[in-house]
Amino acid sequence: MPRAIVSAARLLAAAGASDPQKIRELLATSKAEVAEWAGDNVTVEATPDRLDLLNEGGLGLELAGLLGRAAGTPAMDPIAAAPTTTIRVAAEVAPLRPYIAGVIVEAPSAGGLDEGLLAEAVRYQELLHAAATGDRRWASFGIYPWDHSPPQIRYDLEAINEVRIRPLDEDAEISGLEFFRSHPMAQKYGAFGRQGDECLTLRDGEGTLLSLPPILNARPGGEARMGHRRLLLESTGTRAARVTDGLGLLLSVFASRGWRLAPVGVDAALGAGDGRGFVTPRELRLSARELAGATGLELSSAEGTRLFGRARLTAKPDPDGWTVSAPPWRPDLLAGVDLVEELVIARGVTSSDAIIPPSPVVGQRRGTSRFEESIELLLLGLGYQPLQTTVLVPESSVALLGRTTAISVARPVSELYARLRDTMLLSLVGSLGRNVRHAYPQRLAEVGPVIVRAESEESGAATRYRAGVIYAADGAGFSDAASLIDYLMGRLGARGVREPTVIPGTIDGRAARVRLAGEVVAELGELEPRVVAALGVPVPVVWAELDLTALWPLFRR
Repeated sequence: MPRAIVSAARLLAAAGASDPQKIRELLATSKAEVAEWAGDNVTVEATPDRLDLLNEGGLGLELAGLLGRAAGTPAMDPIAAAPTTTIRVAAEVAPLRPYIAGVIVEAPSAGGLDEGLLAEAVRYQELLHAAATGDRRWASFGIYPWDHSPPQIRYDLEAINEVRIRPLDEDAEISGLEFFRSHPMAQKYGAFGRQGDECLTLRDGEGTLLSLPPILNARPGGEARMGHRRLLLESTGTRAARVTDGLGLLLSVFASRGWRLAPVGVDAALGAGDGRGFVTPRELRLSARELAGATGLELSSAEGTRLFGRARLTAKPDPDGWTVSAPPWRPDLLAGVDLVEELVIARGVTSSDAIIPPSPVVGQRRGTSRFEESIELLLLGLGYQPLQTTVLVPESSVALLGRTTAISVARPVSELYARLRDTMLLSLVGSLGRNVRHAYPQRLAEVGPVIVRAESEESGAATRYRAGVIYAADGAGFSDAASLIDYLMGRLGARGVREPTVIPGTIDGRAARVRLAGEVVAELGELEPRVVAALGVPVPVVWAELDLTALWPLFRR
């Protein structure tokens, strides 16, 4: 799980607590936990959907709720008489890093930014880069002083030879060419913010350079220092959701400590936005019926509202549930099921809550699993190499065998995953073709699911389990496959009726199906020479396949 090191003193202050052991116990019931507590350094781990619990402010909010010291979504007070700030986006940035968002935060007192909060904001910014943005590839973040800056911001693509920057970690100004040639941050992230001889720039309304996104801030416009009372938080990226979700998480560092907020508008070719999503909680709804269906809990309106408050979410009851306000640092809250989880965690999960599910197989493996394993062991004893492959198969295997009944995948990520196998043969021929460097004979087997068309099913498809084998050897023929099926059926205590048939990819007259009690329970055949040649296999190949889903009802007793 992602982890972070936070200050124990600042965490206890934010939570309004004094007992480290109590903190450990409370977090053990949440989506975070204390991995190590050494002096003032507390190592915290959190699930990937709760990155807000990896900064002092977000963790303090959670603990204050669990301790009963605070309830509901923290107040998101607006900055009094804040000037309207807009980021104007040049159309030229679109092919490189088109999305940008911002929000302004203002300290609640005359003290302004202190050393600990600045260090925490920078540390958390880098944690988000590592945990949520592909190391700045999909999104990156910047923190800038905004006490006296003009309200307009320009996000542009400029010629590198016309840019001059004083890097945040250096004292002298250098040319853009020198920066991209020699600076370590440019060596690491320069490709994300550069296109040919041009680079991304962020400037304020007076033309002062704030940063070269997503590489590095510039002095003095991009250097936040202790005492600053107003800051601009900004994010650019290639994916809109990563930009907005990440900026909302970064905002939690300041909003949790009472900093006031002001939206930053965006004027771009991709569309204008007023930025109010960062300063106004969004609303989600949970019905009492959905809660009861998922958990069996029947909570009163008052009890549900109280538990949401404990989870640091403000809820308003209505006749059939609750309307819940989700702050921008909770991108994990998307639907009612996420609110159900919040209620369960806030209520507390204990051993007394355990309910044994209504199932006939509590405490034991399913009978079908044991049946499939017994067939697998028989094949292993016959010298067949067990395989485990995905139900997704390439279009080339389908075309080679002529299995047109295999279901196509809409918008597959690759030709290798274009179809759903409706026979184990589609996977077995692929495995055989990938192992031509090995000596023959080769015996390959797999027990697993296939997806077949089924008009009676709502989805139009059904999952069945099959045991498929393929045997490649000099002199291999139909009789080898037939004897194998006879042996397996005999071990089950039955003898099927074999009848000739035509199976795509096999030689006419050398393919058959096997029936038992009127059900087709097996297919077998010798592969066509053209199929064997296309695989690069120098010897004949035979195949056999048992339908375990059809056999199980006949042998379950």
